[in-house]
Amino acid sequence: MVNLDTPLDGLNRAQTAFDQAAAKVAQPVSLDQNPQDQVSLSDAMVSMLQAANDYKANLKSLETQNEMQKSLLNILG
Repeated sequence: MVNLDTPLDGLNRAQTAFDQAAAKVAQPVSLDQNPQDQVSLSDAMVSMLQAANDYKANLKSLETQNEMQKSLLNILG
């Protein structure tokens, strides 16, 4: 059978990276501290886009494995 651990782990890593970047953007800003930006929005956005692309790539890998498994079953069955 097909090993799904690698793409599933990749999906989990991508989701975690996306959540971490989103949490940085959503964190409350303290006006008592330095008035400069505490979060680099461009860095956070790049991280979120990269995580979204990683998620899509791992999802496509799962879809391809599923198609290959169906083809194999059709050939054998």
